[in-house]
Amino acid sequence: MALNRAGRDVPSQIDGYGPVIPFMGHDARKPEGNRAGGKLKATFNDRTDKTVKDIKEAIRASGLRSGMTVSFHHHLRNGDYVVNQVIDACAEMGIRDLTIFPTALFGVHKALIPHIKSGVIRRIMGSVNGPIGQLASEGGLQSPVVLRSHGGRPRAVIAGDVKIDVAFIAAPSADRYGNLSGRLGRSACGSLGYAVTDADGADCVVAVTDNLIPFPLTPVSINQTKVDFVVVVDSIGDPAGIVSGTTQVTRDPMRLLIAHHAAALIESSPYFKEGLSFQTGAGGISLAVAAYVREVMRKRAIKGSFGLGGITSFFVDMLNEGLFERLMDVQSFDLVAVKSIAENLNHVEISADWYANPWNSGAVVNMLDTVVLGATEVDRHFNANVNTEADGALLHGIGGHQDTASGAKLTIITTPLLRGRIPCVVDDVYTVTTPGSVVDAIVTEFGVAINPLRQDLIDAAKEAGDVPLVTVDELAERARKTSGPMEPVATKDRIIGVVEWRDGSVIDVVRQLDR
Repeated sequence: MALNRAGRDVPSQIDGYGPVIPFMGHDARKPEGNRAGGKLKATFNDRTDKTVKDIKEAIRASGLRSGMTVSFHHHLRNGDYVVNQVIDACAEMGIRDLTIFPTALFGVHKALIPHIKSGVIRRIMGSVNGPIGQLASEGGLQSPVVLRSHGGRPRAVIAGDVKIDVAFIAAPSADRYGNLSGRLGRSACGSLGYAVTDADGADCVVAVTDNLIPFPLTPVSINQTKVDFVVVVDSIGDPAGIVSGTTQVTRDPMRLLIAHHAAALIESSPYFKEGLSFQTGAGGISLAVAAYVREVMRKRAIKGSFGLGGITSFFVDMLNEGLFERLMDVQSFDLVAVKSIAENLNHVEISADWYANPWNSGAVVNMLDTVVLGATEVDRHFNANVNTEADGALLHGIGGHQDTASGAKLTIITTPLLRGRIPCVVDDVYTVTTPGSVVDAIVTEFGVAINPLRQDLIDAAKEAGDVPLVTVDELAERARKTSGPMEPVATKDRIIGVVEWRDGSVIDVVRQLDR
């Protein structure tokens, strides 16, 4: 075991994962070597129709065999049907011991559990929200789940850490030669930003669509030069499932107070000026912060340069109002955003590599002024946990948390002091997802704790006069007194989850629950 720079003991080798590079600091590890990629290919003019009759034929044509790695994207979120269809077909064909490399799995993918138990799926590298995360927490997977951020995932492919044998891309629209779009069709999901890396890096790319249209399809999200086969199915998913989780501004008075404090901090900062760039999550508090910021932008006649990330109707409204010049969209979070990206040239589709990969010539997150994020818990060192719940269960992915926190000039974590009777500000988080070195402030209903490393923000907040400053130690003590003593989580020695920092080093591990 070795103590990494986040203060966590991590082993030098993890069964089912391999050698460990300990986290050395948020910007310490630098890339070496050249970019990895898929196989060289040639398609001659005697093959201008890439359609095959069904998923099984595509699997056979792709060369997929037991022990290989297959990838999927999650733009349809809890409405996705493609992952289950493909793994069902693999099981029927006798293909086993697969590593699946999804950008995220949701409740709809609970149907994979029998395939995990039967050995069709051996390993998962990707976010495991809900039931599959619970299964992993209880030791139900042969190998640890590997968790990467939205930027860490394309970095892993481009750096050669992950080799995709076959990528299956849920395509709301496709033509017979393999041009794909997420903007058109009855299953339209908007941006296909997460799938671009898979199309670039996989040895074989299979598009699964329920809307085959005449060549040439436009506008194109992924073009024909990357796609090997096209399969038409009855349905790739239900777009209504894209809206999984809250995407409405909170009405809860306590959470509105948190949002008000966060907005006051943003307004007091040196970054609240003409050309502001901004990202929030899709949760109720984050959207309430955006609502307050919108009002101040109107009042002070400030126009932002761009809104970033997973785009909601709230940001679409700000674009249409002229409060932002552009939206840069890696994931469309609701159907209003899906419609907007299809119609508005200033609503721009971007890949996850472009969005957040730390190992390219410049991710968009590096241009962010302010980001507002959530967490399941934060600690006295400003570390944030977004992966595990208070009971130690691995139920959430990283998303863009690490990437935006690292890239933005002002990173704010908003959280209530307690959820129920569970403290959200603690002495030490159960799992370190994002290190305190890239978190600038923690905002609760009881005040704003600014990282002592940011004396400039502390001075600006004091000068503004309406930011209720507290220390993080005061918040932790208040949470402890209110909640009372908490029993430590009982775990076994076995590691069931590996949390990578966006550069591929290991920032923390998650152990099997002892139940």
